[in-house]
Amino acid sequence: MAKILVIDDEPDILALIKNILHKDNHLVTTVENPEKILTSEFSNFDMILLDIMMPGMDGFTFCKENRGIVDCPIIFLTAKTMEADIMYGLGLGADDYITKPFGMGELRARVNAYLRRENREKHSSLCISGVKFNLSGKEILVDDKKIPFTKSEYNICEFLARNQGQVFSKDKIYEGVYGYGGESDSSAITEHVKNIRAKLAVFNMLPIETVWGIGYKWK
Repeated sequence: MAKILVIDDEPDILALIKNILHKDNHLVTTVENPEKILTSEFSNFDMILLDIMMPGMDGFTFCKENRGIVDCPIIFLTAKTMEADIMYGLGLGADDYITKPFGMGELRARVNAYLRRENREKHSSLCISGVKFNLSGKEILVDDKKIPFTKSEYNICEFLARNQGQVFSKDKIYEGVYGYGGESDSSAITEHVKNIRAKLAVFNMLPIETVWGIGYKWK
């Protein structure tokens, strides 16, 4: 059971999602206007499902303004299928996206896959290629400085680091990290790796290598 916040300006969509997620005994809070949410409430939730196209504050703006204080996965619910829109949202710190219209099974599987990954038991620490993983806190440190990775960025790093030297396709990385594969999500992995590299490059660290025509590996 998890506490999930769903933000969408369509009451029918909110009711549908609430009914679907109740089947897995999740506690679902629905909100039509994101501007009415207090920042102090974010710590109460294990996941946020966020619509993009809303009047007033849209999903992109909400994610941009709050990602720094939201310590849980953010998944966009979107009718936008243009790759540029999706990449922009992921670049703001969202973990994934689900395109509308979505099926009941897809929504439940995607949500539960993220929650399983969040709750997976961890050991305390791991140090590979000069990068230190605080496994219990899901943090990455270089030279004792914490790098501000999103949940998905951290999870990708941990998956590749634990399998150091092995090459994985984008689809295999997605499946290994979240337990839910699919070709439509391969572009999300590309953007996450781009963000990871940019953040590690500040410390002159480039542990993720592209193997052209195949995928990525942790050196």
